[in-house]
Amino acid sequence: MAVQPFVARPVVAVAAGVAALLALLAGCYGFHRDELYFLLAGQHPAWGYADQPPLTPLLARASTAVFGDSPIGLRVLPALMCAATIVLMGLLARELGAARRGQLLAACCSACSALVLAVGHLLSTITFDLLAWMAICLLVLRLLRTGDGRWWPAIGAATGIALLNKDLVLLLAAALVPAVLAVGPRRVLRNWWPVVGLLVAVAFALPNLWWQAAHGWPELTVAGGISGKDGAANRLMFVPMQILYLSPVLVPVWVAGFRRLLRDSALSWAKAFAIAYPLLCVLVLATGGKPYYALPLLLVLTAAGCEPTARRFAATGRRRTGFAAWLALGAMLNVVITLPVLPPRLLVAVNWIYPEQGEQVGWPELAAAAADGWSAIPSDRRARAVVFTANYGEAGALARYGPRYGLPAPYSGHMSLADWGPPPDTADGPVLLIHPAPYPAVERYFTDCRTVARVDNGHGVPNQEQHAPVLLCSGTTAPWSVLWPELRHFY
Repeated sequence: MAVQPFVARPVVAVAAGVAALLALLAGCYGFHRDELYFLLAGQHPAWGYADQPPLTPLLARASTAVFGDSPIGLRVLPALMCAATIVLMGLLARELGAARRGQLLAACCSACSALVLAVGHLLSTITFDLLAWMAICLLVLRLLRTGDGRWWPAIGAATGIALLNKDLVLLLAAALVPAVLAVGPRRVLRNWWPVVGLLVAVAFALPNLWWQAAHGWPELTVAGGISGKDGAANRLMFVPMQILYLSPVLVPVWVAGFRRLLRDSALSWAKAFAIAYPLLCVLVLATGGKPYYALPLLLVLTAAGCEPTARRFAATGRRRTGFAAWLALGAMLNVVITLPVLPPRLLVAVNWIYPEQGEQVGWPELAAAAADGWSAIPSDRRARAVVFTANYGEAGALARYGPRYGLPAPYSGHMSLADWGPPPDTADGPVLLIHPAPYPAVERYFTDCRTVARVDNGHGVPNQEQHAPVLLCSGTTAPWSVLWPELRHFY
């Protein structure tokens, strides 16, 4: 099958337009709880963390160092990675035989996807993960189409770098390799090049693998906690969230792509991707993973469906205009749901669909509530007092906004914050405890606790911290060094 020329100008124009929109909206709300955690983790550089490899915290630190220590500075990289993902979508469509219209449609489809827009606004592990998966899929398609084993080292390098960000890329390998074995072309697995690719991947990932092994593989504990806590809900919502994360308006496109990969003899070399997507879904369902884990392969199916869709609508101007309006409607809805275009007081309208919107609101107010609680501690006792938070979002917020109120550095047993150590046992004074309602059991480690303030984000946004109590406790039930293993938690 002949590969069409890449129509770079229109595809890059779509990507640049989305990046410009993301940059324009980057500062409308505040930091997300995960971003606050990444910024805090970036100040403790390591080859790994309890819940993730090192790449995203290091990217957070680098982005704010280069572009400014603000939400806008932090979100330059997500916007650029989102633009790169859109360009890769056009390249995927090209690899699958799309001409000019099909490549442009692929770029537009990815630009109106809820997942692509969402991860382009926030810096998260998913942001880089989506980009990495798309790049790996493009390289694998090139390998399958050409049969040239020299693509394996590039695939290995991309996979190894992805493993420095998140371990989920192993699911992609676990779906694609059996699919290729089942439907071919098997010749790409019959020489030494796959071994070279594997060694390259391991070489990149080795520092994090060493760190995880040295610390007892905490990421496995975190993954097990996510599955145990949310696995049932993830399985129940898997199918509807696949549709919502991609966009309901794109269902006909990816269905066309799935059928094309299965039936089109000209694309028989790419049939493995049609098999890999349901395999990946089975893996995600079996492990209780989050529904978005399977979205990158669904985007590949969408790319495969863009050429037949573009041909179908090319003949009739009215049908083409109607389809374009349908895409635009889907894009506008997803912009409202995933990007900060609504006033915070109206977030309740979309927060039930996409709770990450609400997690960008109220962190300065949380620090102000903590400051109110801190003021209740007599000044002569503050030198031996401790601020303790139940989760990393609260700790990140107090680390960022607390100094303006004279608050000390916070401690927490959540995720990697536990690795950064307990307070000294000499800090035997009062404890200012901040925790949301879902974690009341933490209070049993402290004595004589009373509520001295409550968090109010000022907009009525029902996020995790809204109305969280700020408690002042007289002390701990045992020295910090004794309590610390009990205070550590991963979810």
